[in-house]
Amino acid sequence: MALLVPHPTQLLFFTGKGGVGKTSAACSTAIALADAGKRVLLVSTDPASNLDEVLGTELSGEPQSVSGVPGLRALNIDPEETARAYREGIIAPVRGLLPEAVVASMEEQLSGACTTEIAAFDVFSRLLGDPARTADFDHILFDTAPTGHTLRLLELPAAWSTFIETNVGGNSCLGPLSGLSAQRGLYEAAQAALRDTGRTTLVLVARPDDASLREAERTRIELAHLGLRQVHLILNGLFRAMGSSDLIAAELQAREAQALDHLPEGLRELPRTTVPLLPYGLVGLGALRSMGGEKGSPRIEAAGEAVDPSRFDTLEALADRLVAQGKGVVMTMGKGGVGKTTLAARLALRLAGAGFPVTLTTTDPAAHVEAAAPVRPPTLRVTRIDPERVTERYRAEVLAAAAPDLDAPGRALLEEDLRSPCTEEIAVFRAFAETVAQGREGFVIIDTAPTGHTLLLLDAAEAYHREVLRQSSDAPEAVRQLLPRLRDAAFTRILLVTLPEATPIHEAMQLEGDLARAGIRPFAWVVNQSLTPLAVTDPVLKARRAQEARFLNELLRHTSSIVLEPLACVPADPVLSPGVHP
Repeated sequence: MALLVPHPTQLLFFTGKGGVGKTSAACSTAIALADAGKRVLLVSTDPASNLDEVLGTELSGEPQSVSGVPGLRALNIDPEETARAYREGIIAPVRGLLPEAVVASMEEQLSGACTTEIAAFDVFSRLLGDPARTADFDHILFDTAPTGHTLRLLELPAAWSTFIETNVGGNSCLGPLSGLSAQRGLYEAAQAALRDTGRTTLVLVARPDDASLREAERTRIELAHLGLRQVHLILNGLFRAMGSSDLIAAELQAREAQALDHLPEGLRELPRTTVPLLPYGLVGLGALRSMGGEKGSPRIEAAGEAVDPSRFDTLEALADRLVAQGKGVVMTMGKGGVGKTTLAARLALRLAGAGFPVTLTTTDPAAHVEAAAPVRPPTLRVTRIDPERVTERYRAEVLAAAAPDLDAPGRALLEEDLRSPCTEEIAVFRAFAETVAQGREGFVIIDTAPTGHTLLLLDAAEAYHREVLRQSSDAPEAVRQLLPRLRDAAFTRILLVTLPEATPIHEAMQLEGDLARAGIRPFAWVVNQSLTPLAVTDPVLKARRAQEARFLNELLRHTSSIVLEPLACVPADPVLSPGVHP
């Protein structure tokens, strides 16, 4: 079995735009190394990890042996569990010593997404900076969250080290700074490991399409700015048509060839591995070994009963239902790479074209909604929640409000505290609340970050809402009303976006359950990039279409409101046209 990364260093980070195959590439590489006799640890830093399903092994926050692959162990950094352990580590020493009300206040203060972020990062840093944690392994592979959040993760060592160094106070939004200061050496060791080209390789995974390659180039540039220059490129899912009679196959191959002809120069210079589009999903050890070039095909499960495309709704019908509402918030949610941004842009253009005032925005650091709607009517406004801009605005507001009551030392202390990375969490959260509030006057279409990070945002909404109700403070009205608005099905309509494959559908089902526990229910499902409505004859495309039937039937048994969008083999018309319809 060939290695997707021919000369692997001790540490390998797999990153890229959502849906490009990071998990498959990381798992395939880990299996190949273990099959070669290496001791390997595979770690997911993605809050929406699907390592369990791909490897067929139930994982936890501790390394677990992977059945069928001696030498390979894997773990998920579970955000909720790591946050719980982090909170307990801070609160346990004072429980019973401080009044219950004070302890309860500390617990509430440590319930936000920022605590979750630093707690997960603490585990991540130990794997990088503490040799004792990794002494039993020859290679450690990280299957990371989609690009924007991976970059945030890699920036954190410097952000927290700088904050600890410059903050002279005794507390932060994460509790006593003495605990963080004790970790400073660990964070610095993590930084050093990331920049050591002899130890660390960043593996950029991309599909052969323009959007994925642009994202990969942006990531390469940002990684270079962080001092991370040992990069390998994997081009995943390259399609080669068999014959010329299938027009869809020919269009798909031509589109990919055009994208590769315009491959950015920075990517062109990287060492590269190309993986062909396979006629089956990359779930299970056999499929993962075949991704690395092992001869022979894995066993493909029966496709199941054929699906009648007429059983599904159309995107036009979904848009008409939204038009009838006249205003409100529409949020696209789902696993990375399922087409949330494109769907959000198409709906925004449709609603704006009908004469409604529409704001199209995103909470995803890696999304570029402007590119998804380059030509737009005057009724459409395209924005994004820019963390840097909203954080500066928030800092200025807090300082202005506190200025009359602060002396010079007090102001200096407040300024230091506002330099904490936690400040960004609060600022982005408030900007999100203000954006949702705009749904009272027109349509707001929100392209959300991938699943796990969206849930962290919603968890923050609930935590902040509890705090607002408890304190009856001067929180802005938009913040007070955020959770009730998200729960109001007449105000906020959630679209669960997925692909006709096992992992995206099962992850979206899990997301639906998580939303239900928060009192939020989806408006509709959208299955993107389906071959089922198309007449294909190419053997690879026919095999993949047959595989869709099993998962589409599973979804039809689960819910009734489903839109089925065909694979778009040529650039779609900006307003709802799904692409090729032979």
